[in-house]
Amino acid sequence: MKLKEKILKILEDNRGRPVSGSQTAKQLKVSRNAVWKAVEELRSSGIGIEAARNSGYFIPENENSLTVQGVEAILGKSDYSIHVEDSVTSTNTILKKLAQQGCREGYVLIARQQTAGKGRLGRSFYSPPDSGLYLSVVLRPQMNIQDALFITTSAAVAVSRAIETCCNHERKARIKWVNDIYLDGRKVCGILTEAALDFESGGLEYAVLGIGVNITPPDGDFPPELSDVAASVFSSGKTGNLRNRLAAEILRELSALPDGFLSDEILDEYRRRSMLTGKDVFALFKDETKPCHVLGIDDRARLLVRFKDGTEQALSSGEVSIKPLPPQKP
Repeated sequence: MKLKEKILKILEDNRGRPVSGSQTAKQLKVSRNAVWKAVEELRSSGIGIEAARNSGYFIPENENSLTVQGVEAILGKSDYSIHVEDSVTSTNTILKKLAQQGCREGYVLIARQQTAGKGRLGRSFYSPPDSGLYLSVVLRPQMNIQDALFITTSAAVAVSRAIETCCNHERKARIKWVNDIYLDGRKVCGILTEAALDFESGGLEYAVLGIGVNITPPDGDFPPELSDVAASVFSSGKTGNLRNRLAAEILRELSALPDGFLSDEILDEYRRRSMLTGKDVFALFKDETKPCHVLGIDDRARLLVRFKDGTEQALSSGEVSIKPLPPQKP
């Protein structure tokens, strides 16, 4: 670990409280000048370290830089291997390559920006700098490919819990089947799970779970094509250690999920959070769009719908729009 990383850990472990430069130098067995240089390097990287007269250096409670040390200070001891980058193409794309090379379970990549963020069905995921959290984790669950949908649904519950914790439970997170999280009727998070099949066992070789959360509005607000549906967890005036805290809470909730992601308790909570149940929506298939009524979520986490002709179907893939049906003519 580099000197500046050691100092950042000390500052994050004491966030809001001044840490003596001389005591830090003594603890790390370096000169005070070396500590000062490391602090300046950290400042130049965008971390808001301040100096208190005759007391030392400190990171203010409301400073919102995203760092490994900041996440770990909140998360505490864990089995994760956490890495933070300023900008990447896609956290999922990078971790898929690492997983193919044998990367261990629990490797986490968090980015402050994605230049080629990925959504479902080949869509892009808007990932501007400094306003969101873009996180992927390598998983190696012992499960069949048929059960892979439970990874996404369980993660949606975990992220919903984490968001509510960071909002002090003042807002209720709802889930749009299968992978979107909404607050007050607007999307604040998308989840994408990409997996590889082990052909010998018939199970998963690995899965990469990607999570993108809009924490605060981006500079200039959301682009026109997203402005009607997208929103952020917090307002633009909200300050604080938001990104580190949300990353830590998401990882904490993910680690608390059951082995294999199969749980009646999680599935029941997913059903309670479903924002589509009881609504008339459009089911978007490859070649057609069909209006239907959502009956609920079945035991395989599929969306149960009834079409106008009375037939019922469990949807396990495709996309569902929550736009209301047009008014019926008399």
